[in-house]
Amino acid sequence: MYRLLAQSLRLQSLLSSSTPLSRRYFSSIPQPQSHLSPSSQHDDVERIFRMMTTSSDPLSLKQCLRASQIPFTNDLVDRVLKRVRFSHSNPLSALEFYRITSRTKGFVHSPYSLDTMLYVLGRTRKFEEMWGLLLETKKKYPSLITPRTVQVVLARVAKVCSVKQTVQSFKRFKRLVVEFDVSCYNALLRTLCQEKSMSDARNVHHSLKHEFRPNLQTFNILLSGWKSPEEAEAFFGEMRDMGVEPDVVSYNCLVDVYCKGREVEKAYKVINKMRDDGIDLDVITYTSLIGGLGLVGQPDKAREVLKEMTEYGCYPDVAAFNATIRNFCIAKRLGDAYNLMEEMEEKGLSPNATTYNVIFRSLYWANNLKSSWSLYLRMKARGCLPNTQSCMYLIRLLRRQEKVDMALELWNDMIDKGFGSYILISDVLFDLLCVLGKLEEAERCFLQMVDKGQKPSHVSFRRIKVLMELANKHEALANLSEKMSAFGSRIQMNKTYEDELERPISDFISG
Repeated sequence: MYRLLAQSLRLQSLLSSSTPLSRRYFSSIPQPQSHLSPSSQHDDVERIFRMMTTSSDPLSLKQCLRASQIPFTNDLVDRVLKRVRFSHSNPLSALEFYRITSRTKGFVHSPYSLDTMLYVLGRTRKFEEMWGLLLETKKKYPSLITPRTVQVVLARVAKVCSVKQTVQSFKRFKRLVVEFDVSCYNALLRTLCQEKSMSDARNVHHSLKHEFRPNLQTFNILLSGWKSPEEAEAFFGEMRDMGVEPDVVSYNCLVDVYCKGREVEKAYKVINKMRDDGIDLDVITYTSLIGGLGLVGQPDKAREVLKEMTEYGCYPDVAAFNATIRNFCIAKRLGDAYNLMEEMEEKGLSPNATTYNVIFRSLYWANNLKSSWSLYLRMKARGCLPNTQSCMYLIRLLRRQEKVDMALELWNDMIDKGFGSYILISDVLFDLLCVLGKLEEAERCFLQMVDKGQKPSHVSFRRIKVLMELANKHEALANLSEKMSAFGSRIQMNKTYEDELERPISDFISG
């Protein structure tokens, strides 16, 4: 669904001569572009991140930043906030850093940094701070608040709020955004499609469509993601009734919904209609078809589609190969899946984390640690870092088969290269180490995690604490206890995270 939505946005961007956005616009924030030396910038990012995670209060953070004499640039600030986002660090430390930089003479935040900061606050339900930052921005730099900002904020709100409260939040932007137009309306619909349901998006559309003039992008959003072909067909008809001509994205939505519903024959009819109307199929059309053929148990026919598309001048991308590989994994034909990975590389396409994750999943359910570890080593050799899900498949297999050395190698790679979720992986790792009595290793991993600014879970801490008490390692336990308590004293949230979860969402939405 997101791929279809992003394609629509990309086409709209080209038509308006604006900067093309990332294909994953709707599920993440586009990445900042660096103009500095990668090594020096990485060092500065890590230095600032360490200051943020170790400073006890806003004043000490400000003093540390000033003493460092690191010049603030948009690239640097963007990447620091990106680092915060993916490390799940304290949002209020990040907000303090954001405000310190915004008060620096001559510095103006980029739209990326604003959207990332709002994302971090919204993810941890710091809604008061989130709206406060928007009001501050409105007063000083209103042009930073864009339809993308609307999308970022509404997505965070919709995760924990009702549809009604999400719409109320949307209406608040009328006083915040420079142009409250159909682009903002489309951001609301995208949010509802992703975080709520297509039915919710449809109902809101029918109640608000008279306040905005729906455009092609509006209908492409509403067409995307339907599981019911009937609903998608209805919107397709409404679009034409309003004089909006469907494009390749619109047709792709129909192909996708038919394929996901295992109605491949209907998908082929739409494809024939596209060809009759002179609309060229693109890689997304073929990828949907490949996925549909896999669902109906025809991985070999899907493989033929991968070859056929090149005859029409459409060359498969990584996502198309991933869909074909997934089909073979579902059919438990891992040999064919590996062969396709080899073919990708021969064609100059590098398998990505998703490619490997599909195979990791199959190997996990087959309890095949040997092949899983070989696949991991292959990833490392090719410079591809696994995502958190792949790490979880690996660490669970290692826990199941009690492979401590391999588990520690995975953990050390995560520490050195910064991939995966330390919190999720560490819980499984500490369980393995404590069950096998590897107390020294558990202590070392605990301290490595703390040094990265990540707080181990209370469950893991209690498990290590019990072993240390039994081993009479009171001094080491006191050190770990101090490290844990320090997380509770750094640039504090107004309430604990647990208390925030108990507050009525309406407290943050009204106004």
